Amino acid sequence: MANEHKINLNKRDSLGKKGVKQLRKDGMIPGIYYSPNSESSTPIVISQGDFHEAIKSGARIFNISVGDKKQNVLFKSVQYHPVTEEVLHIDLFGVRMDRAVAVKVSVNFMGDAIGVKEDGGVLNTATTEIEIQCLPGDIPEFVEVDISELHLGDAINVGSIPLDEKFTLMTPEDTVLASVTHAMKEVEVVVEEEGEEFMDEEGEAPADGEGEGGGKPEEGGDASKEKDAGSE
Repeated sequence: MANEHKINLNKRDSLGKKGVKQLRKDGMIPGIYYSPNSESSTPIVISQGDFHEAIKSGARIFNISVGDKKQNVLFKSVQYHPVTEEVLHIDLFGVRMDRAVAVKVSVNFMGDAIGVKEDGGVLNTATTEIEIQCLPGDIPEFVEVDISELHLGDAINVGSIPLDEKFTLMTPEDTVLASVTHAMKEVEVVVEEEGEEFMDEEGEAPADGEGEGGGKPEEGGDASKEKDAGSE
């Protein structure tokens, strides 16, 4: 049975960017409450302290009062600042306790894979949560998956998770949860050095035409003398 926690919140009158910015400066979090049938929505505001207390409670269902009406809700989404991780906005979704809802739950991997312990492999986790459908009161805190029998080259899929009959799996069964693969090997790059015969005394390659037997005859040298001798 899912734990429940009461949240103190109020309707929000500040709807513009300026008003929302001031709320955040005052330590408040703006948000939206959506009714169970999604036909109506209400702007709300909650303090940073009450929000973090609700998260620490470990509950999945929260009790709120919207106007004069009490309602059970789930956190539909939480928006964080990309740098400071400050909570910027929350969405609460109203639920009926007798109607199933789709929620995401964490996956806890249990045991040490034999392919890691004995074969020197590496455990790769592809996903750490799955989506299920169940009654709000049955929402689990997490699901457990035993990976101790995973050998090198093995993988475990979402469809292998043993779920109670009260849960309906929404994530595709062939979705990979974890696998054991070979460890990456570092490859040393070998740089081939040029042979000494291609380097001069200064460690530089000779210019074109330089080197033994590669020089051009000087102007007026033996070639020109032979020409002159033939003309005499």
